[in-house]
Formats: sequence, structure tokens, C-alpha cells
Amino acid sequence: MPDRPSVEVVAEVLGKAPERKFPEAVEVSVNLKDLDLTVPKNRLEDDVPLPHGRGRAARVAVFGSPELLQKVRGVADVVVTSGELDDFAKDAKAAKKSIGTIDFLLAEAPLMPTIGKRLGVVLGPRGKMPRPVAPGSDPSNLIRSLQKSVRVRSRGNRTFHARVGIRTMKPEEIAQNVDALLARIVGKLERGRANVESVYVKTTMGPAVRLW
Repeated sequence: MPDRPSVEVVAEVLGKAPERKFPEAVEVSVNLKDLDLTVPKNRLEDDVPLPHGRGRAARVAVFGSPELLQKVRGVADVVVTSGELDDFAKDAKAAKKSIGTIDFLLAEAPLMPTIGKRLGVVLGPRGKMPRPVAPGSDPSNLIRSLQKSVRVRSRGNRTFHARVGIRTMKPEEIAQNVDALLARIVGKLERGRANVESVYVKTTMGPAVRLW
């Protein structure tokens, strides 16, 4: 099946999706082939910045010293000081609930062992182990980039999904996000495009339209 321009496919997806009382997400569904996903290096896990953002910014939390957190207040959505980390980890149920609302986590590098020990059982299965940042650095620009990013995570599955925007965005913007995401995915695969069986675009509750 020949490829179609992504903007044409996105326009068809938006036209076919029934109107909802909320702005649906738009996502791509990628089907892989000819990859042994029992081999960890063949699994995809990447944070991909979208040129036009997600439609709604991703939420970012930062664990760090008071000095580092002072630099990111007003930029990060949640900040947890090194002194508050133990209290945060003590209530597993509350920690799970809080982490469920967060898309990306950053942590000052010296805190990573403690976070792994206290919260690894919560963060690991969700693919949300924090990205380390240098002590005393200012990760504000990284936070802003992550707020426009989506996490691609195939694990052991040949089919996975990733958000590329919301329905209220312009089709051209969503299409450019789709192209950026797929370029990043293809660049990570052992045989590039040859490892992709097919790609579909859809809204959360709408019909899927084939792109590749």
C-alpha cells in the first residue's frame, strides 16, 4: 500500500471521528516486524519532543536539593526536596496516585540510588524512573522540552501507541508531529523503516486510518 501524505491522513482521521464533549487525543499506532523483542536492545524506549507540542503540556516532576528546586519553581509541575523524599515514599498508595499524574521525572544525580531503593517498585514498571541531572544545574530548558514530549515505549510488544496531539490542533501541526515521531522511531530501529509493518493514526475513540 503506497504511503499517503500525513496531513491528508490526519485530516481524514479528524473528519471521521465523531464530535465529543472533550478534546480527544490523536495518536499513532505502530506495528513492528522482523525484530526479536525478547532482546532488550530491540525494544524502544525514548522521549520524543514534538515540534508543536502535545496539545496539553506533559507534567514534569523534579526531585532535588532546595538549591536546584529554587531554579525550577514555576517551570516544573511538582517539586520534591531531598528532605521530603522519605515522606513521599512512605505512603505507597499516595505515591502511586501522585506519580500517575506525572509524565516525566527528573532527579538530582546523588538522589538516584535512594529513589531507586524507595520508589523503584512504583516507578520501574511504569517506565518512569527519573532522568538524572547534574547537581546544582538548572534543568529548566530540559523541563520545557519534556513538556512538549511523548514517551515511546514498546517493551516486548510489536504494537505500541504514542500521542501526537489533540483534536483541536491544526491538521498540519499534528501531521508534522507525526512525521517527527516516526522519523525518531525509524532512526532507532535496527533496520529502520524495514522493521515497520504498518502505522495507523486515530483519535482516542475514533476509527483508525492507515498511514504506512
